[in-house]
Amino acid sequence: MRAVVWLVEGTWPACVDAVRVHAPHAREVVLLHVSGSEVPGVAHGAFAGLMGRGRAWEADPGDRVEALGDGSAAELLDAAADRLGRPCVREERAGRPEREVVAAAEGADLLVLARDGDRTRLGPHSLGPAARFIVDHAPCPVLLVWPGQAPDLGTIPPPPHHR
Repeated sequence: MRAVVWLVEGTWPACVDAVRVHAPHAREVVLLHVSGSEVPGVAHGAFAGLMGRGRAWEADPGDRVEALGDGSAAELLDAAADRLGRPCVREERAGRPEREVVAAAEGADLLVLARDGDRTRLGPHSLGPAARFIVDHAPCPVLLVWPGQAPDLGTIPPPPHHR
């Protein structure tokens, strides 16, 4: 079994714990982190707009933002690998997270991810746009976990009133 675990800041411990419980005998566990390109891109664009193209590129703040993101991703992957406590593959991708996760899950036997929406109630709003896309498009079974205690059943909205 090959399990891919999507790691996101704040929810990754629940995903690592879930793979330890639900796929303890997986032959391969891939810890996946995806860095979006939008923040460094905005910094590059703002700098170019303010300073003009082709001037003082050695001071472009977008490069520093990218380097900080790379360091943060490496730290997160290291922490997740330590928590997993077994050999694993660490994979870093860049791009649109939802598409990169789906692509990384190709050929996997299980994809583990955490809910990324409203964590105060059960229901469809507990999935944000990225997780919804991944659940709808994953090419393998998906284990969707709560990043903490799941809300109680009383948080389910009542059925619609029929007239």
